[in-house]
Amino acid sequence: MTVPNVLLSGIVGSTAYGLAHEGSDIDRLGLFAAPTEELHGLRRPKESHVGKAPDSTLHEAAKWCRLALGGNPTAMELVWLPDELYEVRTPLGDELIGIRSSFLCARRVRDAYLGYATQQFRRLESRSDRSSSADTRGRAAKHARHLKRLCGQGLELYTTGRLTIRVENPEEYHAFGERVAADPSAARPLLGHYEAAFDTGRTALPDEPDEAPVEAWLRRVRAHFYPEAAASAVRA
Repeated sequence: MTVPNVLLSGIVGSTAYGLAHEGSDIDRLGLFAAPTEELHGLRRPKESHVGKAPDSTLHEAAKWCRLALGGNPTAMELVWLPDELYEVRTPLGDELIGIRSSFLCARRVRDAYLGYATQQFRRLESRSDRSSSADTRGRAAKHARHLKRLCGQGLELYTTGRLTIRVENPEEYHAFGERVAADPSAARPLLGHYEAAFDTGRTALPDEPDEAPVEAWLRRVRAHFYPEAAASAVRA
């Protein structure tokens, strides 16, 4: 998949979390800028490009910003990756990393991270296929690991304003996944613990995100990819 004007891209998912095993897919996430001219036409350009082999998702800059402002955990991790996991990192991408805290607010982080974790639990709890096949248990264990990770990362972001992508004890996550694959109700105490921790924990985040730096960054992106503006800047 070839997409022009990629501003920031890196390896995410289980490899980034330190939870990958032999045979795990390598997931990539990034954002690109649509040519500014194309935003003024009758039909707007495609906002996301999703590819397989390798697995990759690229969101248009404005869409990524909307996702991140909403607290979307998958979008958010792109700007908190360890340096070695970035594969494309442009000056505009670095600027975005520099304003990553502007996207955060307490309510949206809590709702997004805890909400996604609760969805994972509901999937586990309502599984109709209770077979003991390796494939079924593997999917359930993966959902359980995501549940635990989302809870921990969400609470860290909520209480400190920082996000650590790589988990501290991968073996603990794998063991938890196996327990929950055997008995989905084993995830309930962990989810309850984090619900209480969010309710009682003191947040480091503001009530609302700071959209001004985000808007200013997006306007710089639009100016950069608008040929007339670029030509004027050269002439000046």
